[in-house]
Amino acid sequence: MSRTFDDARRWARLGTELVIKAAAGLDDDAFAAPSALPGWSRAHVAAHVAANAEALSNLVHWAATGEPTPMYASPAERAAGIERGRALPAAELTAWLHDSADALEKGMAALDEERWRAPVVTAQGRTVPATEVPWLRSREVCVHAVDLATGLTFADLPDDFLTALCDDVVTKRAAAPGPAVALRAPAAGAGWDLPGAGEAVPVTGQLHAIAAYLTGRDAGPLTADGTPAPALGAWL
Repeated sequence: MSRTFDDARRWARLGTELVIKAAAGLDDDAFAAPSALPGWSRAHVAAHVAANAEALSNLVHWAATGEPTPMYASPAERAAGIERGRALPAAELTAWLHDSADALEKGMAALDEERWRAPVVTAQGRTVPATEVPWLRSREVCVHAVDLATGLTFADLPDDFLTALCDDVVTKRAAAPGPAVALRAPAAGAGWDLPGAGEAVPVTGQLHAIAAYLTGRDAGPLTADGTPAPALGAWL
């Protein structure tokens, strides 16, 4: 992985600023408008990001105290929280987004080096050191800042974050069935080989376009012969 703990902390702060700024000017009607995610309004996305901050705060509490505190009680509870949040008035939803992010940041700032090494369990059931929490948050806020569909794009995100994101997504996708794709971003000096069925399809483009493609946010750059890049399954 081309990232460090300090990188992830920096990206988490940046992404938080981006998502809060994107949501700050939205009123009830604007929150009710569609996001970039099919079937979700902007309010759904904002509620999801706020709930994620609270869930990751549970992991920070786990690391700080040793008391097992899952991110969510259940998938149903997670979905219900998003539904409750997306129905909030704009001012309350924006306040939740801000306050939950602030609480998470304060919780992370209070962890010492030993507590950062404490094992916690993600919503996907992976046992990881607490040092992974900033990366989980940075991935969440940076990508969903774009999903709010207020004008921010993947091209506005830092190249080092996009490279780390592509590393992460390729690792996850490599463990699931799908097409083989050889991704190259010459301008960034980066490339990834996504294993899968059949001969690898070469796809070349800008780093931000490849990141958007890998995360399912865009159809992706074209292949060498001008045809669309192979369709990919769900990322998370």
